[in-house]
Amino acid sequence: MQKFHIPSYSQSHFGTQHILISLLFLIFVSISLMAPFSTYTLLEDGRLLPLVESFYTIQGEGFHTGEAAFFIRLGGCDVGCSWCDAKETWNPQLFPPVPIERIVEGALECQAKSVVITGGEPMNYPLDRLCAALKENGLKIFLETSGSAPLSGTFDWICLSPKRNAPPREEFFPLADELKVIIEEHTDFIWAEENKEKIIAASKQRASVRGWAEPCYFFLQPEWSRMKVVMPQVIEYVKGNPTWCISLQSHKFMNIP
Repeated sequence: MQKFHIPSYSQSHFGTQHILISLLFLIFVSISLMAPFSTYTLLEDGRLLPLVESFYTIQGEGFHTGEAAFFIRLGGCDVGCSWCDAKETWNPQLFPPVPIERIVEGALECQAKSVVITGGEPMNYPLDRLCAALKENGLKIFLETSGSAPLSGTFDWICLSPKRNAPPREEFFPLADELKVIIEEHTDFIWAEENKEKIIAASKQRASVRGWAEPCYFFLQPEWSRMKVVMPQVIEYVKGNPTWCISLQSHKFMNIP
């Protein structure tokens, strides 16, 4: 956590006032950037969503790497990872809500029948209506989430990517089809194992919640900006712990979105 220097009473009044103004500004920026829409009223209970972008591409990470899919990226995230490669999506106020019908129309123009909903943090919004509309058109729905907000919507596949500064809710552990943990430093291996154990512990509940007991797949993904440093560690860890697989951001190697 960043430390702020608090001036002593011997310092000038101007200096104290300047610090207070700076702190108030930081609070304002944090609220405006990190907080999603505080009420569903603006979104008409999910009839509208803050769409950052939608595009047809090849999945670049995790279990479905290499498969064609239509991506729906929603704006707004209160997790705030320092290494996030989509920081421009954090402030939902930058993305006026659009009708879900427009989003579905874009998905139907693609040959692939798979849709990936990502963000931002998509679970900050009510997705039941969007998922229902996609399902009505025979599309499979994949979710990418940190699990930090309550589940909404119905999905064929849930990729849980937990973050330490906003841990996943317990409800996601029996639902996850895929666990993908970003490795930036050595202690992230501990975080990965902690989440894997929670998924394994929820395996009995998984059968009753999902209706079947398909396994969850475990992935470690080197943080892109530290690839050269982290990759050797990830390779050795997976060799010693073969329940894990390596996920690479292959779309960045292919230079596609």
